[in-house]
Amino acid sequence: MGDEKVIAVVGATGAQGGGLVRAILRDSASAFSVRALTRDPGTRRATALKDAGAAVVAADLNDSASVHKAFEGAYAAFCVTFFWADLSPEKELAQAETMADAARDCGVRHVIWSTLEDTRRLIPPSDNRIPTLMGRFKVPHFDAKGEADQLFIDRGVPTTFLLTSFYWENLIAFGMGPRTARDGTPEITFPMGHAKLPGIAADDIGGCAYGIFKARDSFLGKRVGIAGEHLTGFELAASLSRALGQEIRYRDMSLPDYRRLPLVGAAELANMFQFKRDFQELFCGARSVEQSRALHPALHTFETWLAENRHRISVT
Repeated sequence: MGDEKVIAVVGATGAQGGGLVRAILRDSASAFSVRALTRDPGTRRATALKDAGAAVVAADLNDSASVHKAFEGAYAAFCVTFFWADLSPEKELAQAETMADAARDCGVRHVIWSTLEDTRRLIPPSDNRIPTLMGRFKVPHFDAKGEADQLFIDRGVPTTFLLTSFYWENLIAFGMGPRTARDGTPEITFPMGHAKLPGIAADDIGGCAYGIFKARDSFLGKRVGIAGEHLTGFELAASLSRALGQEIRYRDMSLPDYRRLPLVGAAELANMFQFKRDFQELFCGARSVEQSRALHPALHTFETWLAENRHRISVT
């Protein structure tokens, strides 16, 4: 494979980037090769990608020169930031600008920018229905990504804007899994009422992104939302109950109570869930399960994801 078909994948050892690397490597007929970008090529995950056939290179989104070097000669790039590393929307914006600059300067022909809605377009900072955080954000990890869309547009970078969904892996590793209530019944807790929550297996984000790269011309300049299913908290709990062989209850917690939970970024997460609940029609409407499956035919439903991952879900 020539360098003209290299896809540079930011965050290659993370959830989204790792899924894309694996999707490319699984396709023996692929027209692409993969350049896996990571801050530390010596980690176990980076070594596993190298052993699987990826070219692993060092790149740090806080170091513009390293990103430019990693994008040099790439045909395409998958760009993503990880808010939860620093809890800083300003840093996310700076990192997005670094990637947009590098893509422009290196002549990258197709970028997928993993973004989210800028919630302030519907709930401005002056609107008190959702509390304003950090002075100017409603949902910082959404708003910064949405604000950064314009960075790619202003630089003329040929970009597809990928709208992701709630990772079902949050039930494993983000403190959102089943917890035993005072009455002894395990429960999952979201302040969502009866609203549907678009969700997806993290690995399938990479599969969908790969489908977009393969159909570049159809998706340039477009916003593409992906999800494996749209499910209520009650539906999530029912599936968990069947998979785990015990009753799992859904508790619709109030937003003030959710903001007081001992979770990293609890206030931000409460705002996020409120936005998804209050604007359910728009949020779900932007994330088509049918289009996601067309991009990635192996797309998981929540039930099929649970069949593969139930052993990783702990009831605490």
